Amino acid sequence: MDTQYYDDIIIGGGKAGKTLAPALVADGRKTALVERSLNMIGGSCPNIACIPSKTMVASAQVANTVLHSAAYGIKTAPPTVDMAAVIGRKRSVVQSLRPINLNKLHTALGDDLIIGTARFVAPKTIEVATSEGTTRLLTAERLFINTGTRPLIPSVPGLKEAGFLTSESIMELEELPEHLIVLGSGYIGLEFAQMFRRFGCRVTVIGHSEQILSQQDPDIAIAVQTLLERDGIEFLLKAKVLRVERSGNATKLLLQVAAREMELQGSHLLVAVGRIPNSDALNLAAAGVATDERGFIQVNDRLETNVPNIWALGDINGGPQYTHVALDDYRIVKANLIDGGNRSTRDRLVPSCLFINPELAQVGLTETEAQQQGYAIRVAKLDASNIMRAVTEGQTDGLMKAIVDTETGRILGCSLLCHEAGEVISTVQMVMQAQMPYTVLRDAVLTHPTMTEGLNMLFSKV
Repeated sequence: MDTQYYDDIIIGGGKAGKTLAPALVADGRKTALVERSLNMIGGSCPNIACIPSKTMVASAQVANTVLHSAAYGIKTAPPTVDMAAVIGRKRSVVQSLRPINLNKLHTALGDDLIIGTARFVAPKTIEVATSEGTTRLLTAERLFINTGTRPLIPSVPGLKEAGFLTSESIMELEELPEHLIVLGSGYIGLEFAQMFRRFGCRVTVIGHSEQILSQQDPDIAIAVQTLLERDGIEFLLKAKVLRVERSGNATKLLLQVAAREMELQGSHLLVAVGRIPNSDALNLAAAGVATDERGFIQVNDRLETNVPNIWALGDINGGPQYTHVALDDYRIVKANLIDGGNRSTRDRLVPSCLFINPELAQVGLTETEAQQQGYAIRVAKLDASNIMRAVTEGQTDGLMKAIVDTETGRILGCSLLCHEAGEVISTVQMVMQAQMPYTVLRDAVLTHPTMTEGLNMLFSKV
């Protein structure tokens, strides 16, 4: 079989890969990008994750607003959710993005955008089973792995036989579940839980830990759970699924909750207990690339693997699984390989946002983490009902919380559970990145009435 030679090969067209390819071409590098499916150009985010799920979150928010419109002086009939139309809108948004991503890559790469599945056969050589049914051998001086993750399916007796939904397949349901059971109390599970509750379903969330959102401080997790319970979502925590079975139109779960066993029955089961790396089909052993015990590719702070001239970018390298992190992975590689810079992942601030209503946004350390790292801290909290924009919007649920270093006055971390938290957190992040003291936000002249203005009040409590 003839081998085709490239300067660079990118395996996977996610956020990092699709952005890196045109930059390498512009730098004069002969570059190929291998992506397993035309429907995955751009990666998980625009196709099966962030964008479609947030599109559906928006529909659920509209349903909730209509349901409670009388509180704003608007009288209307209770909403009727047309699930097929909700899914149709989601598909329309996703399908509008695919040609944009595809055109950018075609423009940069031409025939060197290869649709197929890649696996290593030697340290710098991959075999590609193309979508046309052919096999190609490609080799390059440098390789970049950007193959992402997929839903983790736990080993529970009867689960596969009974059938279940994942974060991908649930977004294709054109009929509403009567009772949705959500296995998992992290970001993905909670977003879908509130979404489908607001679409009109009964929803029960099963969590393995003592609290939901196990990485958050207990006060934040309790506040989120309280809000979701007020929406009508039921929670079973400290729970383990012993067995799953399907009987007629019902899915039955045998659970151990604390010290007792119980049975829970629902119409649909969503499994949302995390994600695993798409590394198992890459035959990484042929390249000598090291992974951790879960299969994530191990990298240093410059995203280099243990094999020279092979990098791993995005979710596959075990870092925070966010699109904005994958984009920064691209920036690091571009800076170091193209721009003559010296960037790394050290000390980068990574914000997150849970897109429930109200949103939960967080950046930096939690109170628990700051204490564990030995900081002398001051903690400030502000109830969202004190923010006048929240009052005018009728969105007074939640709280703001900040962690400040007593010695330096710098902000160590911030958690915002409030209206528009995902937007407001960026202001805090910029002050943290500039290494300015918290007093900058305490004393800044911020527009009234806005949610960001709440930062004046929050940091006045330090």
